[in-house]
Amino acid sequence: MATVTVGKKACSVNPLKMSQPIGGALAFMGLRGAMPLLHGSQGCTSFGLVLFTRHFKEAIPMQTTAMSEVATVLGGYENVEQAVLNIYKRAKPEIIGICSTGVTETKGDDVDGYIRQIRAKHADVANLPMVYVSTPDFKDAFQDGWGKTVAKIIEVLVETPKNASRRDQTRVNVLPGCHLTPGDLEELRTIIEDFGLLPTFLPDLSGSLDGHIPDDFTPTTIGGVGVEEVAAMGQAGWTIAIGAQMKLAAEAMKEKTGIPYRLFERLCGLESNDAFIAFLSEISGRPAPMKYRRQRGQLVDAMLDGHFHIGGRKVAIGAEPDLLHDVGGLLTEMGAQIHVAVTTTQSPILERIATDDVLIGDLEDLENLARERGCDLFVTHSHGRQGAARLKIPFFRIGIPMFDRLGGGHQLTVGYRGGRDLIFDISNLLMADHEENHEPTPESWRDGVESLHAATH
Repeated sequence: MATVTVGKKACSVNPLKMSQPIGGALAFMGLRGAMPLLHGSQGCTSFGLVLFTRHFKEAIPMQTTAMSEVATVLGGYENVEQAVLNIYKRAKPEIIGICSTGVTETKGDDVDGYIRQIRAKHADVANLPMVYVSTPDFKDAFQDGWGKTVAKIIEVLVETPKNASRRDQTRVNVLPGCHLTPGDLEELRTIIEDFGLLPTFLPDLSGSLDGHIPDDFTPTTIGGVGVEEVAAMGQAGWTIAIGAQMKLAAEAMKEKTGIPYRLFERLCGLESNDAFIAFLSEISGRPAPMKYRRQRGQLVDAMLDGHFHIGGRKVAIGAEPDLLHDVGGLLTEMGAQIHVAVTTTQSPILERIATDDVLIGDLEDLENLARERGCDLFVTHSHGRQGAARLKIPFFRIGIPMFDRLGGGHQLTVGYRGGRDLIFDISNLLMADHEENHEPTPESWRDGVESLHAATH
């Protein structure tokens, strides 16, 4: 069992953590026709826009209530009202998702009360779906904001079924964590549909941020799950939650609709995917298709091939808790040793990570501990590239943001194929580093001969 400690530094020197509001905003981007609205200063929204644009390489819909110093002190009703009306008139969204920020949480704005007043005062938006989530950025982290937002969407939008006996057992709700990419969601959709089941993903980034080009420009999200589809999720037979962060949302779904849920803390690696496939076979009444038996064999073969390169490696990994558990678990299964684990926020999953201690800290902590403990593989998002360069060890990018490589939104870790591809990517990185820095070359051979010649004379 790992010991979880919290860093005591006065400030974050090289941040690993991202804030709750942008985690909530990203969750709203998995809804069709959505406009995320951050209730705070313009700088809060600008930061999120830059981060998501650099990662996904797509246009990102996000608006702000543009709180000034005076508005923050006096209260933000007028700013929220004006933002909602402007968004409705110009963008015609299907839903507006509002996330709070640090300044408005400190003031204590009653945004749910603001929404009620706006609906009563303006008939145009009286029936417009609006969901408010409390996501102060002075506490918790990215995956907390995502998880709280999904839970609030369920509480507000999902309709309680009138007759539980009329549930459609072929329909499945899927609540994915923020550590899953649009590519992961596409893979999960294919797997679930191959068992004859009909999945509804909440949120569904595979429809909105998967990199496709729409026929016409729209100022809101260009895909994702629709509000009416979310409302009908109470008719499903099962809920599948992926990542410990989604337990809150799964519990909210169960409380609202009575639908049982199964939580999968990991879907990266052999054992976790065996359990996932077995569960789908159980609830669908169908055997696993032959293609997944073949993919399982390919993963096992990849594990055999890759352990020569990954086994024995001393890994330093920095990520959100669920991503740390997911990828770190596969590396451990491959024989690597997690010597340094740094994360962003508290989670019950941290104690089960196969390492001695987990630190809630920043990238400076990750770099310093990796140096002290002699790590030879650095795993985190793109902001860790300078630290890996200073350490002169291979650097593997995971998570958000990944802005110095293409395809971050399609990186695949789930399913047998995801585990296989991840093993190949990491193994190839380590092989390239070995060839570049350790394999003998004509120059190094010649230097060795000259040194030997000098020593004997």
